Amino acid sequence: MLTAVAQQLKGQEFNVMFYNVENLFDTADDTTKDDDEFLPEGSRRWTEKRYWQKINALARVIVAAGEWELPALIGLCEVENEKVVSDLAFRSILSGAGYKVIHRESPDARGIDLALLYRHDLIWIVDSRSWIPEQQEGGIYNSRNLLYSKTVMGNDTVHLILCHWPSRRGGTLAAADVRESIAELVRVKTDSLQACSGDTASIIVMGDFNAAPDDPVIKIIADNYSLVNYAQDAAERGAGSYRYQGRWELIDQIFVSRSMTDPGGKIYADPLSFRVFDAPFLLADDPDYPGKKPFPTYSGFRWSGGYSDHLPVIITVKTH
Repeated sequence: MLTAVAQQLKGQEFNVMFYNVENLFDTADDTTKDDDEFLPEGSRRWTEKRYWQKINALARVIVAAGEWELPALIGLCEVENEKVVSDLAFRSILSGAGYKVIHRESPDARGIDLALLYRHDLIWIVDSRSWIPEQQEGGIYNSRNLLYSKTVMGNDTVHLILCHWPSRRGGTLAAADVRESIAELVRVKTDSLQACSGDTASIIVMGDFNAAPDDPVIKIIADNYSLVNYAQDAAERGAGSYRYQGRWELIDQIFVSRSMTDPGGKIYADPLSFRVFDAPFLLADDPDYPGKKPFPTYSGFRWSGGYSDHLPVIITVKTH
């Protein structure tokens, strides 16, 4: 059955999207996580009404970003747990889209995780795992994981790695070490996937890297022969997914394996298809600097009722 349906999907196009949804917490207290500020009595006064307004707002972004076709794969970061992702997939306007959820708990101290939404009418998940640096095992590592999924798209395998690297702001040496460790883990895992396939594996690495394409930590994976950063050209043109002190930065990025850059290959990702979804409704006036910024859920600790402080990024993948 799987082979027959896969043959029917041959020649299709799939939108692949990544979105940092900015602190998608539920309103319940989880004593194992540092979620106190996102409680009804917390500093952000995070109520059920605000929670559902955000869920419905994020669903509208996904529908709008997909234009005529909802994304087949949606990587998400800054989600608290599987429940909030399920609410987004099953209790919003996305409920009829046929999405399923992949989520794994991370060791992050704040309890924010990565998750994947996938359309099970188009995509099959063969395997899914959480990866953290081996040298940090045993409870020492307390940052975000990598979320890996082995998918079947069309009639071929695509390996998907979702990332949410620690912020480079704050200046702590420990954070820099963690960022380098997780970047090295991406490199090791992609090298391993390529070695097992004879350098023909279709791999997508996407996420919030908290670093621009020309940052040295990005070079750990960008200088790897097997991966191409599709955000590079857009960044050089001034595109951005996040605004910091009045300056746009493209810290949400999508890498693909070199085999996916071949228009004649089984799985092809058009480099010109990379885009930041920056519809006007996702932007608001920046109160501190001239111009617009992403319309966030909070401005400081003041609820503003927006979407996220990041914009989504998307590529189109074609099967032959």
